[in-house]
Amino acid sequence: MLVVLLCLPLFLQALGLNQEGLFLQRVKQSLSDPTNALSSWDQRDPSPCNWRGVSCPSPTGPVHSLHLSHLQLAGPFPLFLCRLPSLRSISLANNSINSYLPPQISTCQSLTTLDLSLNLIAGPLPPSLAEIPTLRNLILVMNNFSGLIPPSFARFQSIQVLNLAGNLLNGTVPAFLSNVSTLKELDLAYNSFSPGFIPSQFGNLTNLEQLFLAGCNLVGQIPSSLGRLTRLQNLDLSYNRLTGSIPSSISELKSIEQIEIYENLLSGVLPLTLGNLTTLKRLDASWNEFTGTIPTELCGLQLESLNLFVNRLEGTLPESITSSKYLHELKLYNNNLSGTLPSQLGENSSLQFLDLSYNQFSGEIPESLCAKGKLENILLMSNSFSGEIPESIGKCQSLGRIRFKNNLFSGQVPDGLWGLPRVVLLELAENSFSGQISKTISTAHNLSVLSISNNQFSGSLPDEIGSLGTLVEISASGNGFTGQIPESLVKLRQLVTLDLSGNKIEGGIPDGIKGWMNLNELNLANNNLSGGIPTDIGTLPVLNYLDLSGNSFSGKIPIELQNLKLNMLNLSNNQLSGELPPFFAKEMYRNSFLGNPGLCGDFEGLCPKIGRSKNRSHAWILRSIFVLAGLGFVVGILWFYMKYGSFKKNKRRVTISKWRSFHKIGFSEFEIVDRLFEENVIGSGASGKVYKVVLGNGDTVAVKKLNRGVKKDDSVKFSAKVADFGVAKIVKRVGEGAEPMSVIAGSYGYIAPEYAYTLRVNEKSDIYSFGVVILELVTGKPPNDPEFGDKDVVKWVCVTFDQKGVDQVIDPRLDLTYKEEICRVLDIGLLCTNALPVNRPSMRNVVKLLQEAVGRTS
Repeated sequence: MLVVLLCLPLFLQALGLNQEGLFLQRVKQSLSDPTNALSSWDQRDPSPCNWRGVSCPSPTGPVHSLHLSHLQLAGPFPLFLCRLPSLRSISLANNSINSYLPPQISTCQSLTTLDLSLNLIAGPLPPSLAEIPTLRNLILVMNNFSGLIPPSFARFQSIQVLNLAGNLLNGTVPAFLSNVSTLKELDLAYNSFSPGFIPSQFGNLTNLEQLFLAGCNLVGQIPSSLGRLTRLQNLDLSYNRLTGSIPSSISELKSIEQIEIYENLLSGVLPLTLGNLTTLKRLDASWNEFTGTIPTELCGLQLESLNLFVNRLEGTLPESITSSKYLHELKLYNNNLSGTLPSQLGENSSLQFLDLSYNQFSGEIPESLCAKGKLENILLMSNSFSGEIPESIGKCQSLGRIRFKNNLFSGQVPDGLWGLPRVVLLELAENSFSGQISKTISTAHNLSVLSISNNQFSGSLPDEIGSLGTLVEISASGNGFTGQIPESLVKLRQLVTLDLSGNKIEGGIPDGIKGWMNLNELNLANNNLSGGIPTDIGTLPVLNYLDLSGNSFSGKIPIELQNLKLNMLNLSNNQLSGELPPFFAKEMYRNSFLGNPGLCGDFEGLCPKIGRSKNRSHAWILRSIFVLAGLGFVVGILWFYMKYGSFKKNKRRVTISKWRSFHKIGFSEFEIVDRLFEENVIGSGASGKVYKVVLGNGDTVAVKKLNRGVKKDDSVKFSAKVADFGVAKIVKRVGEGAEPMSVIAGSYGYIAPEYAYTLRVNEKSDIYSFGVVILELVTGKPPNDPEFGDKDVVKWVCVTFDQKGVDQVIDPRLDLTYKEEICRVLDIGLLCTNALPVNRPSMRNVVKLLQEAVGRTS
């Protein structure tokens, strides 16, 4: 074999392949190519210039560039590339290049671009990179480089783009980079730097156009010297701990188009000098502590996006905002803003996203909001808006989300609003709307959530609602609806929540509800419903909230309800009769059945004769159990003495593990598959359902069945894996082969924020998802609750904890005698969901922290 390898270059050269082709063949041999992406690299070609990813100035060479991105190539960096004397550009982005970057990389002396982003390269940054005199673009984003940025990087001769974002670099942001006067783009974002200041020397980088320092653990103030960066177009200082105010020198950024300083601790007022930034298109200063008013001068700019949400701003929205011709995004939620909206808002610009939630705005909605026909999201929750919804909003065909919850709106909803074809979320809850739901709702083909609770709506629910197959939630409680539950609702196969409580609905529950396979909550309390409780309710596989109280249901409680896995059951205040099903004849369910005079159960004071006979029966059973237990104890003692001798003999030879593995053994894959019944569903996520499976040996396991299933004879998903937040992604890759790894499977709300920035996930991303689960447990809220607005549970916890204290975060159903321990678990959840991945603990440390918290409770 060694002889063959040594002779291979001579053999290939004899076939006519030139020297550069031979070097590239060596590169191919050094890399793993699972998808045969390099199959076109034919050794019979005289020149490699026609091979995939190879570019030459002429058909015969020499090779100038090599672009092999997104091909799932694996292995160490192929140093043979540096044998190509004219090679100027190397791109191996989004592969699995691993190991470390060798210092011999400096032998690529003609290189102008090196792009190794989105790989698995570890170890230190080679100081020798600075010895490549022609290097202009060094892009190493999202790898595992660690250690300090080498001081030699101050000696780059031609570098224009230096992108080291998303690695494990430490130390502080080095001031010596200010010596690299040729820099146009500097990106050090999302590294594990120690707390440090923004080097004031960066003001010397007068050629700089892009400066990205997000998530760099920066503290202190924004240096006024940055005002000297007159060519700067993008400034990103988000996700840090910067304090103080915005320096007035920022008005000198004559070329600036985007300023992102969100998620800091900045304070003071927004400077009037921001109005001098005539080139500014986007300003995001959200999640800070700014006070005062929104400068009129700022609103007079030709902004495209203005995000000032989650601050402490007061006053009104300046009328000058209407002169911004390009404004498409305005997010000011969670402030103390008040007054009415400018009457011409939206008249001159193609407004797409408007979020003014959680302020103190009042008055009516301007008619002109959708004047350009581009408005997609209008969120006005928790203000004091009043009057009727303008007819123009009902004609805005571009709308996708409408959230008017908790205001003072009144009057009838425009007919057209009910049937807007692109609306996904229609939330009108907690207002004073009246009238009926229009039959035009039949054209709302994309409607997912209909939330209209606590209004003054009346009339019957239209049958047309049943034609909306995308509906997931219907919340219409606290209104004056009459008539019957439309039979068409049984067609809604995707329905998760149906809440019609607190109305005047009559009749019974319609037939055919077996189709509600995804229904999680059914609340029909406090209506005028009658008839029997359908036995089909007991077949709903994921129902865990059932409230039929305050009606006139009669007859027996269906024994099939015992099949449900309920967290909440309330059948009180009806006309039910007969005996309780055995499973519910427990003290813990007493309050679930109060106010049903004809209902008999094994509770004190209910059906005493039946109770006494059952007590006698129970006493006999208990005596029998004690007798059997005694016999078992005697047999156990005898067995122990028989086995003890043999145990002592084998004690020296056998090591007994103190801890057992989490992996279950002793069952086959088909034993699992044959038990995945719908009635065993205990949960679901974006990638599939989770089943409770009782094995033949009596053990119980949880099994996740992915949405993209395989046939029973497919030997590959039978590869056992621990079900975590990344399992669906891993299996998806195995099953589909050629699909790149820049995909993620998981439920929205659990996905780490860096995925949006890097399209790359790792262990720290799973830590974030686990942290979201912890916050769910502590708060009792899902990751994306409508009350959060545009926030998720992570940001909601941070804001609520900061503004209202920990008591408003903790689920009131928790036992507050353990408040100290609950707070410790909450802290662990916040650690896991840190915005900066490197600041999240390892799973080993998470387990240790949880064990400590549990240990203190015992």
